[in-house]
Amino acid sequence: MKKINENTEKKYIDIIKQNSYRLLRLVNNIIDLTKIDSDFFDIQLKNLNVVEVVENTVLSVAEYIKSNGIKITFDTDVEEKIMAIDIDQFERIILNLISNAIKFAKPEGNIWVSLYDKQDHLIISVKDDGKGIPKDKLPIIFERFYQIDKSLSRECEGSGVGLAIVKSLVEKHGGKITVNSTLGVGSEFTMKFPIRTIPEKIPTSSSTLLNENQDCMEKVNIEFSDIYSI
Repeated sequence: MKKINENTEKKYIDIIKQNSYRLLRLVNNIIDLTKIDSDFFDIQLKNLNVVEVVENTVLSVAEYIKSNGIKITFDTDVEEKIMAIDIDQFERIILNLISNAIKFAKPEGNIWVSLYDKQDHLIISVKDDGKGIPKDKLPIIFERFYQIDKSLSRECEGSGVGLAIVKSLVEKHGGKITVNSTLGVGSEFTMKFPIRTIPEKIPTSSSTLLNENQDCMEKVNIEFSDIYSI
């Protein structure tokens, strides 16, 4: 039997690993959507500085995005906003939307992640200057298994459930998500969350949670598996 050289072996292992992440992401999303439909999906709320959570999530993928020739910018008009969120699911929301922006980004394109404090609610926006979405597709992009780009020549894989799970997770936090897009100009996904907290003695540090969470990069690998080259 012909022996496979080390480089070829590594290539095959990387392909297997990436496809495993893609399958895991699809299975996780389908299971969670089923749980949400059946009202069996629970979110674990903690009072956290959501500004820090979003900023840390952006920083966790900044180098990968930069290596793809895309610039990502984080901006906020408030340094601290304590809200009751499920940090794992909130990171999942942000990673999904950034992943979606990367898929349709132009060469040397831009992604902006912005937070706006509106006193009784918080606005989080993920905007890009990519290909944009056709106007007639906007009402259905949050439907399950819908893919914006269904062509065989599309550059990125996708199951069509990413935006569906994002919408469900946003709503689980009491929020709403909308999208504005223009072909050839780009898209902006805007989330509006009510400012709510739960009874706690001391708000938990999101930095501590992220540092204790050893599988942070594993989350990125899973959520970016449609575009990621391991």
